[in-house]
Formats: sequence, C-alpha cells, structure tokens
Amino acid sequence: MKGPDHALWSRISVPDTVRLAASCLSKGEKYNLDRERGPVVFVVSTTGDGEPPDTALKFVKKIKNKSLPCAHYSHLHYALLALGDTNYANFCNCGKTIDSRLQELGAKHFYATGHADDGTGLEIVVDPWIEGLWEALKKTFARMSASGQEGTTQGEVTKKSIQQDAQIQEKPDSSAISLSLLKLTDVETQKGKAETSVSESKSTEIHGAPLEASLIRSVPPLSGSSLNVPALPPSYLDVCLEDSPAEEESAHHVVKEGFYEVAVSGAAHLTRDDAVKSAILLELDIADQDMPYQPGDAFDVLCPNRASEVEELLRRLGLKDQRSQSVSLQLRKDTKKKGAQVPSYIPQKCSLEYLLTWCLEIRSTPKKAFVRALVDWTQDSREKRRLQELCSREGSADYNRFVRDTNLCLLDLLQAFKSCSPPLSLVIEHIPKLLPRAYSAASSSLHHPGKVHFVFSVVDFPACAEHPERTGLCTGWLMHHVSAILRPYGKTASAEKTADCPALPKINVRPRVSNTFHLPSDPSAPIVMVGPGTGVAPFIGFLQQRYQEREEKQDGVFGETWLFFGCRHKDRDFIFREELERFVENGTLNHLKVSFSREEPDGNEPRYVQHQLLLHAKIMVHVLFKENGYFYVCGDAKNMAKDVNDTLIEMIAKELQLDKLESMKMVAKLREEKRYLQDIWSG
Repeated sequence: MKGPDHALWSRISVPDTVRLAASCLSKGEKYNLDRERGPVVFVVSTTGDGEPPDTALKFVKKIKNKSLPCAHYSHLHYALLALGDTNYANFCNCGKTIDSRLQELGAKHFYATGHADDGTGLEIVVDPWIEGLWEALKKTFARMSASGQEGTTQGEVTKKSIQQDAQIQEKPDSSAISLSLLKLTDVETQKGKAETSVSESKSTEIHGAPLEASLIRSVPPLSGSSLNVPALPPSYLDVCLEDSPAEEESAHHVVKEGFYEVAVSGAAHLTRDDAVKSAILLELDIADQDMPYQPGDAFDVLCPNRASEVEELLRRLGLKDQRSQSVSLQLRKDTKKKGAQVPSYIPQKCSLEYLLTWCLEIRSTPKKAFVRALVDWTQDSREKRRLQELCSREGSADYNRFVRDTNLCLLDLLQAFKSCSPPLSLVIEHIPKLLPRAYSAASSSLHHPGKVHFVFSVVDFPACAEHPERTGLCTGWLMHHVSAILRPYGKTASAEKTADCPALPKINVRPRVSNTFHLPSDPSAPIVMVGPGTGVAPFIGFLQQRYQEREEKQDGVFGETWLFFGCRHKDRDFIFREELERFVENGTLNHLKVSFSREEPDGNEPRYVQHQLLLHAKIMVHVLFKENGYFYVCGDAKNMAKDVNDTLIEMIAKELQLDKLESMKMVAKLREEKRYLQDIWSG
C-alpha cells in the first residue's frame, strides 16, 4: 500500500476492540477473499486515464475473470473508499470498477461507498466516511454475532470484544474514531475560554463594522462553535543535528533516482513580451547520455527549493546557525504510528540546508493533519483556536478558502501564526518528498538527434492576503537558471560562439516513458490532436516524427493528421506557428485548425478548441468510428480536457443519433481500445 491510499490508511484510528490486518491489494498471499467471512474495507485510488494503480492491476484482472460464477463473493461483506480527482476524466474509475464487479459477483455492502475528490479536498468525503465506518462495523459485527457468523481471518473479532464494544456508552463522536469532539475546555482553562470568547467577540467588529473571515481570524458562527478536531497524528521520528561534517550530497538524487546531468544547449522565448503567459523552449543536449525516447514521452526535471525560502524557514524554525550540521534520523521507540519508516528519500548524514533544499516539498499545502499537529506547538490562545478551526470538520470551508485554494505553504502559515514554533521532526514527518516536475518532449529524436526539446509556461501566483507574489517552483527556477542564454522572442540562434559566451547551464533530468501516448503503430491510421497552448508540445514531436517517416518511406501509406490548436492572440502567443505552417505546406499536417480566444470576434469564429471540434463534428466522428482513428488530448485538465470530453460526447450523440448514455459508452470504448489518449495536468 502506498501513495494516497497509504496516507489515508495511516489516518484511520482503529478501535482497540477490533483486531485488523491491513494488506496491499498486490500482496495476494496475505489475504484470501474467497474464504473471508469478516467485513473487508477497500481503499482504492485511480491513475492515468482512469486505470488501476500498479498495485491493484493483478487484483482487478482476477475479479474481471468472466469464468467466475455470479455468486463467487456472495459471502463477502465490504465497504469501499474510492480516491480520485474530478480535474481528470474517469473520476474514481478504479474504485467504481472494483465496486461494480464485486456486486456482480454477489458481494454485499455493509457501508455506503465513498468517492473522495482530490480536486476539492479528499478530507471533505474521507473524514465523515471514516467517522461513520466504525458505527457501521459495530452494527455488522453485532449482526454477525447474532447469526453466529463471526469473522475469521482478517476481520476477526471475538465475542468478548463485541460484548465490550456494545457496552460502550453512547456519546457524541466516540474516541474509537479518528475524529474527536474537542471543545475549548479540552485545551484551555475555563478562564482561558472566557478570555478567548470575549476577545473574539470584540475582534469581529471594528467601530461597529463587521469583519470578514481571514486566514488568522474567524467570524460567527464558526468562532463560537464547538469543534470536531482530528486526533493528533502520532509522532514517529527522532531527529538529531550533529556537528560532524555532512557526507557528500551533490550526487545523491542524480545517482539514486536515475537522473542525468545534461547541458541546456538552447533557450528561447516563444511568446511576445505582452503575452498573458510566457512560454519558453529549452533544448537539452543528451548526445552523451543513454536516454532514448519517443514523441509522447516526458522528462522529469529535478529542481531545488528557493534559497530565499529555505533561508527564511531556517530562521523561522530557529535553526539558522545549524544549517551546516548533519541530520540523523531514527524511528522513535515509543511511536504508535503503524508501519512507520524513516523517509528513504532523505540521505543519512546530509546537512540540514540540503534536506530543506532538495528533499522536502516546502511549497506543499499543509494537510489538515499537519495543521492539527501545529496546534500543540502554538502558544497564543487565539492562534491556537484558529488552527483548531482550520483543521476541524466545522472549519472545512475556511480551510479550503484560506489554505488549500490559495496554495498556502508551511512558511506562509508560520508567518501568519507568529507563536507557532514546530520542531524539525514535525516538519520532516508532515512535509512530503520534493518531487520532480514532468514536461512532455516537444521533439523527435529522428528529427533532432542527440537533442530533446520541451516547453513550459512560467506559472505565476499573484500576491494575496495569505502569501506574497511568487512563481511556480520549477518553472520560475528554470527561467532564472537559463536566463544567461535565453533568447528574446523572434531572435534566431547564433551559429557562432564568441569568447564571452556564458557557460551552458545544466539541469538534472530523467526520461519518463509513456506506455500509451505515442503515435499509432499503424502509420495509416488517422490521428486527431487537440493541444491548446503548451499542450501542443508532444504533437510537435509527433509531426517531426511523421515528417521523418514520410521522408524515409515516400511510397508509404500515412493516415490524415488533424491538429486543433488554441491560444489567446494570433500575434502574441501562437507558439510554433512557423513550424506548423511548414508541416502544412509539406503535407505532414493535413488540417490545422486554430482558435484565438482573446481576438476581436470576426463573425462566428470559434474561440476555443472544443468549438472548432463542433464545427467538424461529422468528419471527426467518421474518422474515429469509420476509419479507426486516434484522438489525442494534451493540456489543462481542469477546464480544457473536461470541455473537450463533453464536446466529444455531444458530437457522437448528434452524429450517430444516440442518447447521452450511449454516447458516453462509445467514448469509454475509445478509451478501452487506447484510441482516446490524454496527457493532461492540473494547475
């Protein structure tokens, strides 16, 4: 069990009366659903285009076996929590697949299935689902006990423990669940409560004018409510800072995680200075590296945290003078955290500065569990109360509004809550690993031997009440890192190098091979590509590859190519315009359809790529279902990919005279046949 499934499982507080065994779905030797008589709880995430994660593939394949009888799991009682993200198509598809198949095989729910959405906040569904789980289990055990069907294997509960559980006095929010009822009287004295209540009532008004809620201030009714605050996550790390010199660190990530240090041999602005978003093209020299790739593959880029932010975090944690000391991590002997491990991504004996620069995602948004842990390291009573509100069930709206939606990070919280001083161990326990950022290859190795191109737009986070203005961690770093060789828009690269040319900057990258997002193995199959903005990047690689293939096999049969591209302004951010027009001229690209969303309307010109698709609905449906064409989408998941998916359903329904449900089934079939492929991202 790993990833979001494992993180959620670690939050579940198991009552002492229940003996429970947790297993990863991939560890089939540790459980046997064919014989299981006790209740079973599944926690399942979804990856890719609605596909099962690697750890669930074997299990899904097993239960999909058509030879299984319809009553195969008639003995099984289960609950299922599905994890997904509505920014992507096929929300919670793996969980839904397992759920529906278990039902077909006779299994029965003992508790309603939950569908948690990471797009809005997993905890919105997860917290109440976990809270209700234990009550449902209690009833299930009681029912099984009454009928003599006591659980065996994983879910076993003895008669004695059932009787003890039944004798638990009924009270709001039993301590047997991970959410407990925490009033101010639980953490403050009655005097402190009275003082806080008076100060809060005063703080909601200034000269009679009501104040609005903010990150550091709540307003009624939340400010006067009793709170259901999550249980305190158990600590599990002992951290020691030693004066001994830190071990060699520079190559740790590169060697251990398969990265290559390569030179950036070229960098150019693809957009004008007055474009809303700037797009930059990088060329990497990989001639000396063993990094084969295909168009459609991506490359991971490893970037550090900002030096200024690391410096400020060290100061705020009171560790500025210990930056060069080596960090030693060990598991606490008294930890109650199940399955606790020392983070493998932190090298032993690295320096504190290195740890905060290269190992931890210090820009990550603190989860509610982290906010809850910070409560106990906050001195000011009003700040303590506000942190309790933000991590509580009652304060979910405020948490989403002021923490999640504003992309707040730990440093922002510490700047706002001055009396909060967490220890380093808490920071390491709750801040996730610093992950590399993936960028689609915008080139073909046939067209550019020994090189790989990729494109990125610099992400901007405007200043707000919660944090200062900043750029995206990797995109901002890349732009600054290549600034010495970055060519202005419209300026061609110079073939000559002079003595004062700057040294080429280097970055750490590794290939991320795609299993599906490639050109069809049959070159005669037509392809439809939808890629507005920088989403066009992989299709540049597709077209370069197709151009080279046509040159090498001039008598070959190649399917038609369609590209639907969109940007804001024709003259400001139409990236790769000249190259695309050349592909049209030489016949590599048969149909180029471009939309400009911010240009002055000229008649009924389409503004977005989905509008262009609608204009060509008849031929698109023909290409996909009569000519067995392929449909590729690359770009923003939150808006564009959803709109394109909805448009595809609408087109099929209209052209084939189907209702929406049947049209959705046709789209699902395209996905199953790997002819509807997406390379999409959120944010």
